[in-house]
Amino acid sequence: MNRRTALLNLTGLALIGLTETKNLLAMSVAPKRNLANGFHRFKMGDLEFHVVTDGHIFMKPIQPNFAPGINKNTVEQELNRNFASKDNVELSINVLVVKSEERVILIDSGCGANFGKDSGWLIKNLAEAGIQVNQVTDVVITHAHPDHIGGLTNENGKLLFPNSQVYLSRIEHDFWMSKAPDFSKSKIKDPSLIKFVTDVARKNIIALADKLHLFEDGDTILDCVTMQLAPGHTPGHCIAKIFSKGEELYHIADLVHSAVLVVEHPEWGFDGDNDFNLAVASRIKVMDQLAKKRSLVFSYHLPWPGLGHMRNKEKAFEWIQQPMMIPD
Repeated sequence: MNRRTALLNLTGLALIGLTETKNLLAMSVAPKRNLANGFHRFKMGDLEFHVVTDGHIFMKPIQPNFAPGINKNTVEQELNRNFASKDNVELSINVLVVKSEERVILIDSGCGANFGKDSGWLIKNLAEAGIQVNQVTDVVITHAHPDHIGGLTNENGKLLFPNSQVYLSRIEHDFWMSKAPDFSKSKIKDPSLIKFVTDVARKNIIALADKLHLFEDGDTILDCVTMQLAPGHTPGHCIAKIFSKGEELYHIADLVHSAVLVVEHPEWGFDGDNDFNLAVASRIKVMDQLAKKRSLVFSYHLPWPGLGHMRNKEKAFEWIQQPMMIPD
């Protein structure tokens, strides 16, 4: 695999498809969650949510994309123990839509046209969910990697959500717009890959002009979202606490990319992290907090539709996928 192909591995993309989700068993979960085409609907408090898929990719080889520097036999034993493929890791691109009485909010924008036919499905699947691009009032960007910010514009730089305001961490903005973003603590050293991710970030940030709003760590925006810095994957990488009527959901963005290799072994790491060691520390800190609070978690890259819980397991954690209801 050449390094151009490997640029996909920095951001981690995938979907467990509709055919597979239709085979899930009905479980007793309230409220009921509707499955149709490329979206999944549920409610929390006064808010309505849609999880909308943007596409998928199989990351291969597994190493060094995951667990760089870890003994190959150890990694394969762990994959085998978890009935997981030893050939590739499949990652989801789960885009969360938050609807209130006045707003339609996207958390991240997917890949757009940056990664080919296996991604960039967001706008089509938004339409399947009954959401048109001109209805989107706000887009919150957790960090500016291509599979999170790349869907804001098309190939020609035209904004795809023309009526939306866009929110990004000031730290993240300043990193990507600096003269030479610092990748010295990353496992990624390929100049062409670094140029690609930097160019996509800058292209989309510049295109936003006065539609861009910068937030600080801990800011509450749009009346229902609090942004919390969890650096390492990128310098301004944030998780989002979404809240309504005393209920909370934590969108963890790119804190983790694999339940088997990163949730259960957070120290093994992911080579797409800008600061490898800081990402490990943030990952452990946040997962520990989520496990202790028994919080509802939404993940951008864990299996569709990305809803579940973190649970302490020995010295690490495990991902407990939330079951889903098949509609009547």
